[in-house]
Amino acid sequence: MAFVENILGILATRIPIGNWIQSLVDFLVINFSGLFNGFAEIIDNLISSFQAVLSYGHPFLLIVILGLIAWKLKGKGLALFVVLGLYLVWNIEMWDPLVVTLASIITSVVVALVIGIPTGILKAHNRAVHIITRPILDFMQTIPPFVYLIPALMFFGLGNVPGVIATVIFAIAPPIRLTYLGIKQVPEELKEAGIAFGSNWWEMLYKIELPGAMPSIMMGINQCIMLSLSMVVISAMIGAGGLGKPVLRSLSVVDIGLGFEAGLGVVIIAMILDRMFGSKN
Repeated sequence: MAFVENILGILATRIPIGNWIQSLVDFLVINFSGLFNGFAEIIDNLISSFQAVLSYGHPFLLIVILGLIAWKLKGKGLALFVVLGLYLVWNIEMWDPLVVTLASIITSVVVALVIGIPTGILKAHNRAVHIITRPILDFMQTIPPFVYLIPALMFFGLGNVPGVIATVIFAIAPPIRLTYLGIKQVPEELKEAGIAFGSNWWEMLYKIELPGAMPSIMMGINQCIMLSLSMVVISAMIGAGGLGKPVLRSLSVVDIGLGFEAGLGVVIIAMILDRMFGSKN
């Protein structure tokens, strides 16, 4: 009986996971603060650069440019929607938050794709990388979005930078997985033909695998953009600017009108990005 009680006492002992994590965070902050600060400065410069470009000139200039891009990519219908939708955002005085949101999205997507697509390519060609990254990606895609804010807040404080870093981590899984899937689905006959013609590894990747995987890669890019938008809005909880800020403020003061206008801006930009970079016309 005493043995059973001892076992139950041991099992009932609380595992100090929180203390372990706090110790790990303290160790990283103390020993790698310079690395974190350098990375944060790079992200901050990217955000500021994209924001400066998007803010250049009158808002109607950006509206026209985006309308022309939409016309080129998907046709007149989407171009008209882009122009009218962005004009509405400007009219309801949500333009400045929209520019901040767009700058954060562009930064997040660029960083996620620069890391994600090469990782997906490496994952498709190296089984060890595939085995290592698979549980990590499974774990990342099952964590609620709000949880990503915690490490970003601990390592980088408040503001747009931790918001973008949390967004990158949240949105990086689809480009990795869909790049891997696209390359794996390239027909073996095409690969054999490339080998028969003497293609080296780079030529095989550039001329056969990537073109064959492009539909899947584009789907990964589309999902990355959509996830980035959702996370950028949520990042207002840790001080990030953009359309998430008036949404959060409207919830705090129960301002239904402000919340609807900010939410409308989020919906419009989400529809524009989805139609412009998705596979649907």
